[in-house]
Amino acid sequence: MNVRPLETARDPDLRLSMQAMQRAAGRAREIARQTETSLVISLNGTLKLLSPEEVKNHLASLQEPTNHDQRK
Repeated sequence: MNVRPLETARDPDLRLSMQAMQRAAGRAREIARQTETSLVISLNGTLKLLSPEEVKNHLASLQEPTNHDQRK
């Protein structure tokens, strides 16, 4: 098995695959929020079903700026 970082891959599709998966995950969260449906995620290696309310809270926590993101 190859353990090199994806960013060093020769294939541009492979190099950008992590960004594509992150965009797809963000879109899935947004659709779940809009349609008020549950969302299945993997958290620390276990599957978890997020209720529509938990999806909203999860989205809010992802969008909150951290202290180091705030400009002075």
